[in-house]
Parts: sequence; C-alpha cells; structure tokens
Amino acid sequence: MDQSRYENDAEHSWHIAVAAMLFLEYADDPNVDLLRVIKMLLVHDLVEIDAGDTYAYDDAACRDQAEREVKAAERVFGLLPSDQEAEFRSLWDEFEARTTPEARYAAALDRFQPLLHNYLTGGRAWREHGVTSDRVRARNRPVGDGAPVLWQHAEDLIRDAVAKGWLAE
Repeated sequence: MDQSRYENDAEHSWHIAVAAMLFLEYADDPNVDLLRVIKMLLVHDLVEIDAGDTYAYDDAACRDQAEREVKAAERVFGLLPSDQEAEFRSLWDEFEARTTPEARYAAALDRFQPLLHNYLTGGRAWREHGVTSDRVRARNRPVGDGAPVLWQHAEDLIRDAVAKGWLAE
C-alpha cells in the first residue's frame, strides 16, 4: 500500500481470503458458508492467473476475457483428478453465475478489494488509466448484491476519492 510496488497474485489471494473472514458480518446472508466462499475466491483467482489477469477498466482486454478464462479453467482443472476437477469447476461456475449467497459475497469481495486498494493508494491506478467515478460505480455495483453495507462504504470511498481529486467525476 506504500505504492513502492504492485501487489502480486499470492498477496492478492491471501488478502481476499482474510477479507472474506473479516467482512463476513457484512454478507447479505448471515448463513454464508465461509469455507465455500474462500474456496471460490481462490479457485477464481487461479483461473484469472492462468488466463492472464485483465485490468478491470481495460475495455479492449475485457472483450475476450470470458473466453480466455473458460479455456484457462478447462486447462487448469483438467490437470486434476476427476473428483477435484468437478469440484473446482463447480466452484468456479458458481462464482461466475453469482446465483448463490456465497457467490454473491465472494463477488462482492472480488470487486470491493481493488476499490479499497485504489482508494488507499490515493487513486493511483484510477489516475494512471483515466478512470471515472461512473465507471467505478458500474464496475462495483455487484458489491451491493453480496454485501450491501460494503457497497455503502464503497460509495463513501468513491465520493471521497472524487472530492480529493483521485478519481475523475
């Protein structure tokens, strides 16, 4: 967070797993299965790493992101014994569909963590890429589906970042 270097994939995965534990009280559903959420987050990150992580606000790179990630999921999970392949694929598919409380909470964290990181670094990546507040709001709206209290906090961070000049209106 001191901006001396970028967070690496291992740090990101560790941070988001810890965030899942810390923010559990803000999950929309009080009966969320935390272990399932953490598994989903880690499996999701594994696919992103193999597919080549895509910057959230890079429209060109986002065009084929889903296709790259499906291929990565098939490749990576295909290396596993069939029972593990089925479990990991099921977790990844659940995360992507966002139809369960666990998937919505996991997706909320997956969106909230980078927003928080951007805020705590004075909007560094937002400024470098000319990102605007409307794009940040649109990208992060799923936070409200899985953790409405975190979405309220995200809105506060966005407004403050605009006021501080870290995020363009």
